[in-house]
Amino acid sequence: MNHRQSFVVCRFKNRNGVTSWRVSGYLAGVRIRRNFPTREEAAVEKSALDLKVIHGTAGGVRAATTFLSDDQLREAETAFRRLTGAAQPLTFYLDYALTNYRAPERARPLPVAVTDYLAVRRRDHTQGQISITQLDSIRRTLTILERHFPGVTLDQLSAERLTAHCQRGLGCLKTANNRRGVLATFFKHALQQDWIAANPMAKVPHHRISHRRGSAATLTAEQAEKLMRHVEQQEGGAFVPFFALALFAGIRPCLRTGEIFKLRPEQVRVDTGVIHIEPEVSKVRMKRNVTIQPNLAAWLTAYPLEKFPIIRPGLKRQRATIAKAFGLSHDIMRHTFISMHVAKFRSMGEAALQAGNSESIIRKHYLDLKTPAEAEAFFSIMPAGQAITTTAQTFPFPAPRTALAAAG
Repeated sequence: MNHRQSFVVCRFKNRNGVTSWRVSGYLAGVRIRRNFPTREEAAVEKSALDLKVIHGTAGGVRAATTFLSDDQLREAETAFRRLTGAAQPLTFYLDYALTNYRAPERARPLPVAVTDYLAVRRRDHTQGQISITQLDSIRRTLTILERHFPGVTLDQLSAERLTAHCQRGLGCLKTANNRRGVLATFFKHALQQDWIAANPMAKVPHHRISHRRGSAATLTAEQAEKLMRHVEQQEGGAFVPFFALALFAGIRPCLRTGEIFKLRPEQVRVDTGVIHIEPEVSKVRMKRNVTIQPNLAAWLTAYPLEKFPIIRPGLKRQRATIAKAFGLSHDIMRHTFISMHVAKFRSMGEAALQAGNSESIIRKHYLDLKTPAEAEAFFSIMPAGQAITTTAQTFPFPAPRTALAAAG
C-alpha cells in the first residue's frame, strides 16, 4: 500500500474539549500522529519529520541539531569522507596536527631566505667555523637553487621537487649527496627561523655509496726529480719553495684556499726541522707538525723563504704551465709525499700524523704504493749546482744522500 510521504498540521479537538495541533502522516509506511499544544511546536515537529522523510529517500541525509554553520558542516563532511578506510578517527589526526604543525612566520621568498642564510654563513667563516671552500660551495649550490626555482617561496619547495633538483643532470651519487647536504642545512636553518613548517629535505633520499676508490695517483721518484729540476730552471728557482713544500712535506697545494696559501714563513722552521700547521691553516682545523726531511731542508736552505716567498706573483700561471707539462693533477704531489713516507718509514700512524689524514685513509689509498728503495731515492732528491754547496755548509741534519741523477 502506497502512503503519502509528507506530513500535515491541523487543528484537533480532544475528547476532553481541549484543542491541540496534530502532526500526521506516514514515515517509511508507518503512520504517525502527534499532538502539540501550540501550532509553533507542531510546525517544528513537522519540519523534523519531513527531514526524516528526505533522509529515507536522499542517500544518507538526516536531521541533526548542531552549533556548526553550513560551511563548517560541509567541511566536516568532507573531512570524514577523506578518512574513509583510515586507521584512526578524525580526532587522532586533529590532535597530531595541533601538536606538530607550526604555521610559517610568513611566506618567505627563496631569494630573501638565501640572502639571509648566506649572511649567517659568512659570519661563521669570519669566526673561523667554516672554511672559504665550504662557504663557496654553499653559495654556489644556493645560487643554482634560486636559478632553478625562480619566483617561489620556501613553502612551495616540496620533497619531490628538491629530490629531482638534487639528482638532476649526469652527476654521480656523491654529487647528489653533496647537494642534498648543503640544502638540508639550509632548510634546517629555515625551519629554526619559522620560515617553513616542516623540513622537506627529510624526505629527500641520501644515497649509500660503496667506496671503491683505489690507490692514489702519484709520481715516481724519477718524475719527481725531473719536476724539481725543471722548477729550478724557471725564473732563477723563484717557485721552488712552493713545489718543494707540496712535494716533500705534503702541504695541501690549493692556491686559493689550501694550506700552502695560508702558511706563513715563520711557521716553516728549518732550524728545528718542523713545519707548524696551525688550526687556522689546516684544512681539518687541527694543529699538526710536519717533520722537515733532510732533502726538504736542503731545498729550503738553498732557496730560503726570506728571498723566495712561498706565494709570489705569477705562481698561478707558472704552476698551470708546469702542471700541464708534467701531467700534475690537483693533489698528486701531496699523494706522492704520503706514499713515499709510508714506504720509507713503514708507519701508517706516523704518515697520518704528518699528512693530517686518518690511519684508515692511509691504509686504503697509500699503503704499498712505493718500495723502500724508491722512497729512499725520492727523499734523496737535492737541489742542483751551487745550492748543494750552500746546503752542505748550513744543513743542520746528517749529510744527505746523493740524488737520483745528475742535474739538468
